[in-house]
Amino acid sequence: MREFTQEELKKLKKLTAAQLTDNGICPTCFNRLTNGAVYGDESQMKLYEDGDIYCMLVPNPRADGHAIIGTMTHYQDMSEAPHEINEKIIRFSKYMMTLIKKIYGCERVYLCTMCDGPANHYHIQLIPRYANEKRGSDNFVKPRKQYVHDQGKVDDLRR
Repeated sequence: MREFTQEELKKLKKLTAAQLTDNGICPTCFNRLTNGAVYGDESQMKLYEDGDIYCMLVPNPRADGHAIIGTMTHYQDMSEAPHEINEKIIRFSKYMMTLIKKIYGCERVYLCTMCDGPANHYHIQLIPRYANEKRGSDNFVKPRKQYVHDQGKVDDLRR
């Protein structure tokens, strides 16, 4: 991500994620650069972070336990990331899918990536499906809802 002047930062902090994207600025990287100017403080949702990847619960989930795994370095999508990063994400995704099923009691966890737009940030979504829900791709576009923090479940996932 390029460097911004203080005046540019002041103006950019007023934009939505979609507006940043339309201006060729990755909102994920910008949020990290500005300590939460786009999405706010996400620390209570963060489950894991190292030098390569991070994992967090989604602030506007499609289901309880909906999580994302993203890269610390900006890549537009999986095709741009090094093989080692993609392998790490897939291995970590499998581990998290198992934990989410156990901790949230869901029947399945779907894995998808829908990196789209002029300045998207590569990430994987883990979307739980519960036994009372229909199977199929409609689960990828379920209406989003408000995140409800459950410290016990977050602690279990972090462990």
